[in-house]
Amino acid sequence: MSYYHRIQLSLDYIEDHLQDELRIAEIAGKACFSPFHFQRMFLAVSGFTVHEYIRKRRLTEAAKLLRHTSESVLQISLACQYQSQEAFTRAFQSYAGVTPGKYRKSLDLTTESQHKINFLELQKNTEGDVERMDKPTMIQLDDTPIIGYRYKTSLNGDGHYADIPGFYDDFGRNGRFMPIPDKISTGMSYGISCDYQDNGDFSFIVGEAVTESAELPDGNYTHLVLPAGKYVMFKAYGPASLTATTRNYIYGTWLPNSGYERREGPDFEITDVVNYSCPYHLRITIYIPVD
Repeated sequence: MSYYHRIQLSLDYIEDHLQDELRIAEIAGKACFSPFHFQRMFLAVSGFTVHEYIRKRRLTEAAKLLRHTSESVLQISLACQYQSQEAFTRAFQSYAGVTPGKYRKSLDLTTESQHKINFLELQKNTEGDVERMDKPTMIQLDDTPIIGYRYKTSLNGDGHYADIPGFYDDFGRNGRFMPIPDKISTGMSYGISCDYQDNGDFSFIVGEAVTESAELPDGNYTHLVLPAGKYVMFKAYGPASLTATTRNYIYGTWLPNSGYERREGPDFEITDVVNYSCPYHLRITIYIPVD
């Protein structure tokens, strides 16, 4: 079963349970993905987060209930999983521009509806993109010990794309690389996504490859080993924005159409910090673990 068919099963589950409490782990489980990677795939393909989609779908259905039923605003609030009428009113007004009561009374008012997504149709729109992009390289890697500085970010609101360039800047400008001992790839900085949380939060570690015996410095440093195995490697040589574009392409187009399965473990990038000029001429290579 394709990635798109699997995600569509999760979408169908959401639609069947819009008036129930929805947990991301249960939604992702319908597609046989981990919660974090389901959210990453969903965001890359659709352009918004799972939580944002659920919120807009519920408010779209709430608008229909307000217009076409006699249910009270409180009943509709609870059906849409809001804990109070006040919380629902704030959300609805932010979404529709008017309060639920005013929307119900004014038949001329309309809202921007969030229609059901059909991932099988989205698949048709992306299949051809695979042929138009540069081919990635398959590579087998050995275990790679890393010591790096830990930062926190999130998928929500594409926060990671805004945050990560700042992490690299902090790592270099404030000399975070200096306490790292026993480096083996001077001039190459690793950026590693890990510690994925169900709500979309994750850690991004900026560091360097070290020997197995390297000791961890004091402070907000961490030691991890990039596991050996097969990786697909994508080059993102160009402006800083190309990294985000490439990652969206990987998760939104290449991986769903590739026939490969993303295996467990962190994905990471290696930046050539010697032969680049920020922000217009970066030399970043992205690695995704696959089976």
